[in-house]
Amino acid sequence: MIWIIAALVLFIVQILTILIGGFRNPSKTVAWLAILFVFPLIGFVMYYFLASEYRKRRKVRKRRAWHTGIGKQAVKARPSVERVLEFGGMEEWRDEPRLYALLGNMPGAPITLCNEISIYIDAHETYPAMLKAMEQAKDHIHFEFYTVRSDRIGTAFKELLIRKAREGVEVRCIFDGIGSYALDGAYVKELREAGAEVYFFLPAAIAFFDKRINYRNHRKIIVVDGTVGFLGGINIGDEYLGGNPKLGYWRDTHLALRGDSVYSLQQVFLNDWRFVSGSAVAESRYFPEHSTAPGKPVQVIASGPDAYSDAILEMYFGAIPAAKKRVYVTTPYFIPDPSISMGLRTAAASGIDVRVIFPEQADSRLVHYASLSYMEELMHAGVRFYAYRAGFIHAKVLLIDDLMASVGTANVDMRSFFSNFELNAVLFDQETIKRIESDFLQDLKNSTEIKLERFERRSCWQKGMEAAAHLLSPLL
Repeated sequence: MIWIIAALVLFIVQILTILIGGFRNPSKTVAWLAILFVFPLIGFVMYYFLASEYRKRRKVRKRRAWHTGIGKQAVKARPSVERVLEFGGMEEWRDEPRLYALLGNMPGAPITLCNEISIYIDAHETYPAMLKAMEQAKDHIHFEFYTVRSDRIGTAFKELLIRKAREGVEVRCIFDGIGSYALDGAYVKELREAGAEVYFFLPAAIAFFDKRINYRNHRKIIVVDGTVGFLGGINIGDEYLGGNPKLGYWRDTHLALRGDSVYSLQQVFLNDWRFVSGSAVAESRYFPEHSTAPGKPVQVIASGPDAYSDAILEMYFGAIPAAKKRVYVTTPYFIPDPSISMGLRTAAASGIDVRVIFPEQADSRLVHYASLSYMEELMHAGVRFYAYRAGFIHAKVLLIDDLMASVGTANVDMRSFFSNFELNAVLFDQETIKRIESDFLQDLKNSTEIKLERFERRSCWQKGMEAAAHLLSPLL
């Protein structure tokens, strides 16, 4: 009897610990309680190591202070960076003062004016552009990815990085400790022996015992000589070239930037570099002068669990209610925060054309069921969902009227909004917006709309799977 009482007291203590620790995020608290009830002791151990509050850590506070400092330097590096609507052809934003003020006041994320933008729709276009830019490097290559594989294309990148390092180019690499967990040790050894500096962002073993394994650097950044930069959804691996027979063709969206916005990419990379290496790199040569003319405004927004605000979530939250005609979303994983779900629902209910493209063929069955669990309620409000059938769609795109578009690394899911280190570019010029619209409409042609009447007739087994996945979705 005494053992039963002791076990009950211990179980109650575990419940109270989760309730007290997670009162600011009820959805995650419910998910952890569900895990605890199914796996009483194991669930609490998982909670202890995976659910620690990242923002409270002393090391992170130092990292945030560095972010502020490097941000100021990046902005000063180019005096022409101003928030002046007319210079960027953004006169229509006069009717959206609240959204413009929100974006303009995001710390460390200036709206830059002098930029060139190239858009790529898959790795077949993106990799050659990346390799060409890196081949031309004279001073430095900064290379940061969530996933890097030691396969055919991964080897091609490694060999180029090694060759440039031996030529005297500074090569700095950051790989995520979880996303690149399977990377061959010889891959990293060869890079280091050639003179490249390589660090893992929160290596798996260290992150586990330091209770930070749930936080991942999902960013994809290349900066070459401080003059050209890349960001978007594509990692380094053969699957992005269609090498995964299950997923087939990999549809993604990636950007190449030149001009002022590269300073922002450089800022984010150097911020991450100091975090992983402990060394501050901030010479002015990493922010060189350029001759790119004004005309294409770009804002690079970084977010992560090290900040007090959730910048990319706030951008979505502010942008969706500003729509007067349309909200187009492409995302491989759809697990929206309640505020985003409400925004999409009320936009559709008020007559806005709201469409979401997601993959028919998922790379994670659990996440796929979780995504489906959010759709029925939104479809009742008028949100239209389309399953992409021409392969696997991994693009992360938001399009609001002819006002703005966003492309980057953040999915429309709670992991991207709250747990991952992410990076998005907000784009404002009409030429770029029209191009992204054209790509979205082409993706619609390669998709099948999910009709509410048919969706409601799905099997009880599938509904049960969706319900279980929905319960766990805040942790996915």
